[in-house]
Amino acid sequence: MTVSHGYRGAEPTVPAARTGHPTTPAAGTGRPQGAIALTALRIGLGLVFLWAFLDKTFGLGYATGGARAWIHGGSPTKGFLGSVDVGPLQTMFHSWAGTWWADWLFMLSMAGIGLALLLGVALRPAAVAGTVVLALMWLAEFPLAQVAADGTPSGSSNPIVDYHVIYALALIAVAATNAGRFWGLAEQWARLPFVRDHAWTR
Repeated sequence: MTVSHGYRGAEPTVPAARTGHPTTPAAGTGRPQGAIALTALRIGLGLVFLWAFLDKTFGLGYATGGARAWIHGGSPTKGFLGSVDVGPLQTMFHSWAGTWWADWLFMLSMAGIGLALLLGVALRPAAVAGTVVLALMWLAEFPLAQVAADGTPSGSSNPIVDYHVIYALALIAVAATNAGRFWGLAEQWARLPFVRDHAWTR
């Protein structure tokens, strides 16, 4: 008489590594699901920044009308910085509004950060630059303020964490996890001599 242990035809069980929990790859890809999620986050962030550049450059009719496009002489910073009416830095932002250097720095940062995220290269510099830009925008909107300069409600929805903070944290997460490895050019970028010798450019 033969005694059968377990179910006939059952798949053998592969024990998990002793050093930690096994990582579940996405079906058909062989890549961890977390890596794909971070890649999607990277691409989404890239589209946010690059869209801001394209809309303000060409006036695509969403946030920026055609007549106010940068290529038609409009200023990408005049409207936003000129309308700052909360916070302790109103005078500073008003003095920056519409200046050539503020326009160029803002637009170059939008294009550079967006392209870096979409291509998966230079994620560390992109995260630093993006965090600086978002911090300045946070100071301009100053969600801590309950009332504007004219005494009307500021409209701040959350004085602690707003979308600027979330975007900055997402940029840091993408850079810290090297999310450009999947669907990106991070590996090719890392092999460039200058990048290989200067880790901060990865």
